[in-house]
Amino acid sequence: MTSRLCFAFVISFFAGILILAVYLRSANHRVFYTLRRHTIEQHRLQQELWQKQLRVEALTSPAAVLQRLDE
Repeated sequence: MTSRLCFAFVISFFAGILILAVYLRSANHRVFYTLRRHTIEQHRLQQELWQKQLRVEALTSPAAVLQRLDE
């Protein structure tokens, strides 16, 4: 009788461990996906900022200012 209870406990323990492992793997996947999505968004925004900075520098360069004054 006690061996059956011990066996049932061991089986339920391993089943619990496997369920926990699946849950942690799923949670890890969600965190990695969210982190990767935010990293990609950050790189996109950084590139957009660089493009805007280049446009501003092109508009405020001495040659561009002189060209506008000549017009």
